[in-house]
Amino acid sequence: MGLFKKTAEEKAAVAEMKAADRRLNDNSDREFKAGIRHETPKYQELNAKANEAAAKVSFWHGGTKRR
Repeated sequence: MGLFKKTAEEKAAVAEMKAADRRLNDNSDREFKAGIRHETPKYQELNAKANEAAAKVSFWHGGTKRR
């Protein structure tokens, strides 16, 4: 296995992270268009889920996990 090859679990974690980021960004866009300029409870919930998903993905694959 090479340094940048992903296992099936890593691929699933990356997909989960990207989906969580997409949900967060879509919500942010909707709120911005609605004139909301503060962090809503929905934003905070989605942000927490995106952070949790990123913690499962290696730094080398776009997440925040260092080891």
